[in-house]
Amino acid sequence: MALQHRTPGKGLLHHSDRGSRYAARRYQRLLNAHGITSRMSRIGTCRDNVCGESFFGTLKRELVSQRHYATREEARQDIFEYLEVFYNRKRRHSALGYDAQAEFEARTAVAYGIGGRSE
Repeated sequence: MALQHRTPGKGLLHHSDRGSRYAARRYQRLLNAHGITSRMSRIGTCRDNVCGESFFGTLKRELVSQRHYATREEARQDIFEYLEVFYNRKRRHSALGYDAQAEFEARTAVAYGIGGRSE
């Protein structure tokens, strides 16, 4: 989805855990075809993925643990809305100077003269 909606430049770093989805040859070929470098945490070293762990903790605390989903589709839609409408555009992040991610990204794109979101 990120590749469809954005135009990342060469040298982008994709950090993930060693889950089978991210380690799959097909996924790794896709990253490579777009000039994206894949980085995976070491086995048994959760500190390597502290940002991801923090994100999922926030998602569970702010949304998922407060809901009961009747179907996977209902959960998928709710999480999608949380991410696209609230988390990325409205929620303030201390690591970003208390800006929302979209604001931080736009300001950084201007500061570094890069494209940001593609149209």
